[in-house]
Amino acid sequence: MKKLALIVLVTLSSLSLYAQKNGVGIKAGLSSTQVNFEGGQLVPSDAQMGYHLGVFARFGGVGFFVQPEVLFTQTTGQFLEISSLSSIPPINYEAKFNRLDVPVMAGFRLLKIIRVMAGPIASFNIDSSLKEAGTTVQNIDFKKATLGYQTGVGVDLGNLTFEGKYEGGLSRFTENVGSYTADNRLNQWVLSVGFKLF
Repeated sequence: MKKLALIVLVTLSSLSLYAQKNGVGIKAGLSSTQVNFEGGQLVPSDAQMGYHLGVFARFGGVGFFVQPEVLFTQTTGQFLEISSLSSIPPINYEAKFNRLDVPVMAGFRLLKIIRVMAGPIASFNIDSSLKEAGTTVQNIDFKKATLGYQTGVGVDLGNLTFEGKYEGGLSRFTENVGSYTADNRLNQWVLSVGFKLF
């Protein structure tokens, strides 16, 4: 009887420890995105603001974890085409980027509640556009998928999780914008709040 009680106690303790460090949840947040172009004549009028929402899972033990995520991400903003002639006013373009992001973070825990992480992110284009507002730039064909990386920190308080990450682009999302050669990689700061469901 004592052995059975000990086995039950150890099993319950192990399940409790597993539930604390592993699970599945939902998350949402905001991002501030900077898109850079080689030519210098097409520039963001400001940082592009966006949001994301989706699900995450977290697995691991002994201080190490892996966290895959699936997120719908939307970023909107405006770009200005700056002419080399000062007499020509800037032309305004409206940008919209809708993506399915799949980051896979790996990292370790500090002081039980802090997580340090990094990993790759694959982004799949759903519906992205830079709407025409002049004669130089037409609607653009964006690549179906791009690769990048993320690095950041997280804090876990019970079932709540808070994260701050930086994302850098490893590949371009289009080769050119109108007549401009484009080295347009997404670089952004991402803040998220999540809730572990189980």
